Amino acid sequence: MKTKTNANGARRWLSLATLCVAVFMSLLDVTIVNVALPTIQKSFNESFGDVQWIINAYTLAYAVVLLVASKLGDIFGRKRIFFIELTIFTLGSLASALSTTGLQLNLFRTIQGIGGAGIMGLSMTIVASTFVGRDRGLAFGIWSSVIGVATAMGPLLGGYLIQLFNWRAIFMINVPIGVIALLGAIYFVDESYGNRQGSIDWIGMLISIAMVFSLVFGLVQKETHSAWHWSNLHVAGYLIAGIVLLIGFVLLERHLKSPMIDLTIFKSISFDGTIIAAFCLGAGLYAFFTYLTIWMPDYLGYSAMQTGVRQLAISIFSMILGPIAGMLSGRWQKRWMISGGLLLIGCGFLVIYHAVSLNVMYIDFVAGFALLGIGNAIVNPPLSSAAMDSVKMSQVGMASGVMNVFRQLGISFGVVIYGLRLSHIYDPTVATNIKAISQLPQQAVTGITKGLHQAGPMAGHTVVESAKRFTEHYANGPEVLRQMNKAVFSAFNQGYKGVLMTAITLVVVGAVAAGFMIKEPHHAQK
Repeated sequence: MKTKTNANGARRWLSLATLCVAVFMSLLDVTIVNVALPTIQKSFNESFGDVQWIINAYTLAYAVVLLVASKLGDIFGRKRIFFIELTIFTLGSLASALSTTGLQLNLFRTIQGIGGAGIMGLSMTIVASTFVGRDRGLAFGIWSSVIGVATAMGPLLGGYLIQLFNWRAIFMINVPIGVIALLGAIYFVDESYGNRQGSIDWIGMLISIAMVFSLVFGLVQKETHSAWHWSNLHVAGYLIAGIVLLIGFVLLERHLKSPMIDLTIFKSISFDGTIIAAFCLGAGLYAFFTYLTIWMPDYLGYSAMQTGVRQLAISIFSMILGPIAGMLSGRWQKRWMISGGLLLIGCGFLVIYHAVSLNVMYIDFVAGFALLGIGNAIVNPPLSSAAMDSVKMSQVGMASGVMNVFRQLGISFGVVIYGLRLSHIYDPTVATNIKAISQLPQQAVTGITKGLHQAGPMAGHTVVESAKRFTEHYANGPEVLRQMNKAVFSAFNQGYKGVLMTAITLVVVGAVAAGFMIKEPHHAQK
């Protein structure tokens, strides 16, 4: 391994600042687009299912490229590949802003995802190779706090830009930020390499791309077609293909002298604990943000700006406590910080669970938001450090890629599982609630219930709004409409509580895995 480390001093921290700017920009685009979907849908006059691919295209490309970008960084230089990926992301952002059709936007979002994956995976590896000892803990704390802030601030910044300009601004803003990050990468980030010995495992790279694509696409298919069963060929086919490719990938890598992934990293119980915790963090917390962004504007009536402002209760703690948690990770046992942070997130979900009601107010669940932010701030820095400490220094690049893939798979898995849990409770509950409205004739009950089931819990309020003209024919139309709103809201609340209990289960599993599997390294640097 050949590594060129930064000299001690301000330059290392300027390198970190550059990496954080790039990571903030790439992660912001994961959540910032959510609030823009209705505007984009209207602009292109397309169905909601079509514009959903603006998110899914980014997610798919992001997940698929994570492992490959990390490996290419090890071979050809992490700074070099990081610079290329950052350039791809910036150009993809510009092209997205200039798109004139939904198809063009989906294509350019895919390009953005390719760049975003390299930014995320390689920045983590560069931090690990640039800093050592307690400085590494602090650096990961700062880097991780950016992840939390970017994830939570997306709706706020997105709502502000749309209100001030239009949806194109959420992509155009990346261009000047990307240029600044590119200049910073040139002047402050030093080159480093992983294991460059032997031939390049191109076959392994291709199989890994197909494997991750199949697994994530299968989950995306289930997410976008909730009525399909898991046995549906369009779902099960991709998932089975992903598992078969995984088995083939493992068998191939075991017999190569220069494999894409050194499978010995999985012999480290500590590393296995970190990737399980990362999966549960992604599935438990980050996937939950999707449903939080639905609950607040669609059912609580907050605007995009109001939703973003209220979610600052999550991001502010991530921003302030992240660096502190990073410093403490060099003094305290990382497994207990990770486990404790995940349990705090679970407590935050529990607070929100008890607050959910027809008359809920922000003050009722803001403490839950605070616990989510504190837990997220405590988990991420030691999780990154523990993953890097669990493997040899020559393996940190691929370890970063594997950990990020597990976190992204967790997010995709969580979104699907939450959606299934929500619908499983919502559908029968809303049918019962609509049937209980005595003023509605049976024909109307059947039609409205069918419409609500087809629209799903995400758009139940839209169906009720469209029923306004129907209720005008009744003398007590306003009362009927009020009861319909109550019926849909109550059903969603029950489903949402199911989502929260599932989230609690996921983070508790991650906490247990971290507590029992992650061990402290015998020496700080390998």
